Amino acid sequence: QVHLVESGGGLVQPGGSLTLSCAASARTFSSYGKGWFRQAPGKEREFVAAVLMSSGSTYYSKSVQDRFTISRDNGLNTVYLQMNSLKPEDTAVYYCAEGPAWAITSGNPGGMDYWGKGTLVTVSS
Repeated sequence: QVHLVESGGGLVQPGGSLTLSCAASARTFSSYGKGWFRQAPGKEREFVAAVLMSSGSTYYSKSVQDRFTISRDNGLNTVYLQMNSLKPEDTAVYYCAEGPAWAITSGNPGGMDYWGKGTLVTVSS
């Protein structure tokens, strides 16, 4: 069993920046990856960004590409999500997840094996 713990959420003004962290309690398969998903009130959970832990290949949704950057630290078994130029529509609970490569590369939440409890990001003036 892998436990994922997110941190770094909070309140930020539009145009501001925030960095989320996701620490894993254990390592899984080297072919696995970690991703960030978000869920706004009344909306379905959606893919944000993901990274394959072995190769470092990254994947982004169109809505965050060029504004968000995902990175990993294999030594710490941690991934980060640097969020810049934040918009009110980025407001959501952000979840970290871990899963096989096919789910990572397709951004499919249904294919992820482990989930964190989420951290709230609020973008508001």
